[in-house]
Amino acid sequence: MKAGISKLKSRSVFLLSSIILIIALIMLSVSIFTKYFVQKYVLKYTGRQITFEKAFVNPFTGYFYFNNIKIYEYKSDSVFLYLNELSANINILKIFTNSLEISNLTFYKPRINIVLSKGIFNFNDIVSMYSSHQDPHFKKEPYHFNFFNIKIIDGHFFYTDDLVPVKFSIKSVNIESKNGWGWNTDDISAKISFLSETGTGGMNGNFGMNIKNLDYTIDVVVNTFDINVFAQYLRRYVNYGSLSANLDAKLKTNGSFKDAENSTIKGQLSINDFHFGKNPAEDYLSFDKALFYIKDLSPAKHQYLFDSLMLDNSFFKYERYDSLDNLENIFGKKGANFSENKSVQKHFNLILTIADYIKALAKNFFESDYKISKLSIHKGCVQFNDFSLSEKFSVEAKNFNLFADSINKNRKRVNFYVKSDIQPYGKVVVNISVNPNDSMDFDMQYQLKGLPVSILNPYLINYTSFPFNRGTIEVNGKWMVRNSIITSKNHLLVFDPRITNKRLTSDSKWLPMPLIMYFILENDNVIDYEIPISGNLKNPRFHLKNIFIDILENIFIKPVTIPYRTEVRNTENKIEKLLTLKWNMRQSSLLPYQEKFVNLMAGYLLNNPDEFITVYTFQFEEKEKEYILFFEAKKKYYLLSKEIKDSILSDKDSLKIDKISVKDPTFVHFMNNHISDSSLFTIQEKCNSFIGSDLVNIRYKQLNIAREDAFVRIFKKLAVENRVKINTGKNKIPYNGFSFYKIIYKGVLPVTLTDAYQRMNEFNNESPRKRLEKEREKIKNSF
Repeated sequence: MKAGISKLKSRSVFLLSSIILIIALIMLSVSIFTKYFVQKYVLKYTGRQITFEKAFVNPFTGYFYFNNIKIYEYKSDSVFLYLNELSANINILKIFTNSLEISNLTFYKPRINIVLSKGIFNFNDIVSMYSSHQDPHFKKEPYHFNFFNIKIIDGHFFYTDDLVPVKFSIKSVNIESKNGWGWNTDDISAKISFLSETGTGGMNGNFGMNIKNLDYTIDVVVNTFDINVFAQYLRRYVNYGSLSANLDAKLKTNGSFKDAENSTIKGQLSINDFHFGKNPAEDYLSFDKALFYIKDLSPAKHQYLFDSLMLDNSFFKYERYDSLDNLENIFGKKGANFSENKSVQKHFNLILTIADYIKALAKNFFESDYKISKLSIHKGCVQFNDFSLSEKFSVEAKNFNLFADSINKNRKRVNFYVKSDIQPYGKVVVNISVNPNDSMDFDMQYQLKGLPVSILNPYLINYTSFPFNRGTIEVNGKWMVRNSIITSKNHLLVFDPRITNKRLTSDSKWLPMPLIMYFILENDNVIDYEIPISGNLKNPRFHLKNIFIDILENIFIKPVTIPYRTEVRNTENKIEKLLTLKWNMRQSSLLPYQEKFVNLMAGYLLNNPDEFITVYTFQFEEKEKEYILFFEAKKKYYLLSKEIKDSILSDKDSLKIDKISVKDPTFVHFMNNHISDSSLFTIQEKCNSFIGSDLVNIRYKQLNIAREDAFVRIFKKLAVENRVKINTGKNKIPYNGFSFYKIIYKGVLPVTLTDAYQRMNEFNNESPRKRLEKEREKIKNSF
């Protein structure tokens, strides 16, 4: 009995082992045959070769597994897709019901190369192969496909567009779709996350779409995502330039791919560390952060509700050159690069796609229900440089702040407040009250004060040949605009303007400024005009009647007051010359009238053994170096063009060189022939490349030494130089537009200076200067 049982067990074990072995052999055979048939016939039917290292197929459970899979490009030996592992489960029973159901489809560490070449993707052959080419008259029940629980784990995707060109890649791509996609449903959804390959940051979120009507939902979080891909698309439209920034966002979007306006967006978006300019070292536009906090943006519903729109630490630079400006040099004249490329654009461009999307979102903004709870520009900077003149003009609105209270279409008025410093000197304040339903209906008050006339010297020299070395501009006004009709009062006040020596070059224009100043200056040495403006915004009318009347009055009144005005001017000049020593550009020796006043200072020290003076030097370094740069470049041009080998110039030659304009066509042509760098747009850059900055620095240092020697020489003659202390090295933009020495007397003031002060106080306390005494004192204390 025991022997029979033992024999039965042995047979059972043998049978079970045989079954297992048969199953294993079947599975092994199926796996081997699967690998064999796939690798043998897939190239024939798809045009693509597929290889893999191992294959495991369980025909009983439907589970399959492949590893080290390589799918090659169409009729090519380049790899299109590499998969470290691929696994899934096929429902065997469903196969017999005209269905294919695959679950737990997992792509592990896929590496895919997507290429767009001449408008054709490198996977178009696959799309075409699976497209329906069935005869429409042949009716057959369709085969049903169902995919559930799809995963992509740790993917690496590469995208190349050879026409733009663009190269971009993302890594750590993880996609999970539990519901997957089925033949009887139109909705697909997935969780998606990835990191940028070439820059910083990444994205994660949920995506859902109806593949029938193309409605979608996106819930996305973006963390410091590098926008390098945008810079690549931008290159198609720019002649040069660089762009960098990163994005942060937390957005919820519902919409339709068929209609951009039919969308709803909520959440927060910020663009950070934005830089766009000539190169990475020179920005034209930059900001630390642009924040958009969206409550409800829905063009279809005509709703644009924002909690905040804020711009922090922004910078914008606009420059004019002899030809075009800095923006036109990048984008073409009047943006020609964009307009021309867009008119023939047949290729996908991300920049234009986003621009069109934003345009669609902003459509009918002012006709919709809009609200911005907070609008602000904080610590902005706007810089303007004009290189089209014979010397550089530069001005800057620094610490520019704009704030608006709640901007709401339902409010009667919306108020904007603007405040900014003007560099190098001045301040501006603007208050605007606007009807939110009509931009042609607004009130405005503005005030510009503390602006030196000397800041305009590049224009004054160019158009009149006369620079100013004194004067302060104030402008204020009130505007009321209704239905674009202007009613305004504008007040121009220029305190104590004074012209200096004429500068005449070969192409400079000339106006008789001394005569003009005689007619427009009031007896208290100010220009004071009310200039009303009326008409409409497109065609304003300036009423200059007040100016003409004042000029006529001056013709008849001023001759009587000549003695008074002469005494005031002489007293002012005496005070100024005893307190400051002004240096003209490149001037290295004292002029006769300057020697006279320095002799007075030296005599003061000689007669007062216990007193001493302190001299503070204020150098207009930027402008001095510009003049040195131009002179040295013109000098080198002059020597080469005249074939003069001796670099020592006569006074006559120096005078000729001074009169050569840096805008002279012959000189400009010479510079262009000797400078091959097309990225140099200004005559300053070309001259610097021609002679080098080292020579300019040497000449500047020599100039300052020569000035100090010329000043101290007179004190040495009287042996009082040990009581003259010179503090050097203060470089700034002087209020009067010239380098100067400031004289401080320690102890009792010179009698000449005391008498001049007393006489000047008498003038200021009497008519006509009395009316603006406080304003003059404010200007004096400010600078």
